Amino acid sequence: MENSEVRTVYVRGSAKGLAQEIQVAPHVIISDEPISAGGTDTGPTPYDLLLGALGACTSMTVTMYARRKAWPLEDIIVHLRHSKVHAADCESCETKDARLDRIERDIHVTGNLSEEQLSKLLEIANKCPVHRTLTSGIHIETRMV
Repeated sequence: MENSEVRTVYVRGSAKGLAQEIQVAPHVIISDEPISAGGTDTGPTPYDLLLGALGACTSMTVTMYARRKAWPLEDIIVHLRHSKVHAADCESCETKDARLDRIERDIHVTGNLSEEQLSKLLEIANKCPVHRTLTSGIHIETRMV
């Protein structure tokens, strides 16, 4: 599933608003914030896009695995939610008021699948490349050019 073609993502926005134009090769997506957060709600928020990436990757990874095994997977729907949770029990947090990001992912599948197959598909879902990236610790190098 990993793309061998390196693609550059370009994001452009005006300082007059929060809406952003995201361009990936010939594809254009608009991202924005809700009106309540100062945006114009012309597109999904950055966190919505992050959840979409994780959900799409999860669905693709599970589907490819089921196809390879010739399992009777018919449909897959991934529901995702993001929240900030209070980290009262976080041993590595610097402050007691720290908050951690939490993503809840519910995977709904249809098809005549056994409990063993469902268990394996859950294991495979946790190995999708975007899931691995999000849980691996990411180094982001930023330069002002």
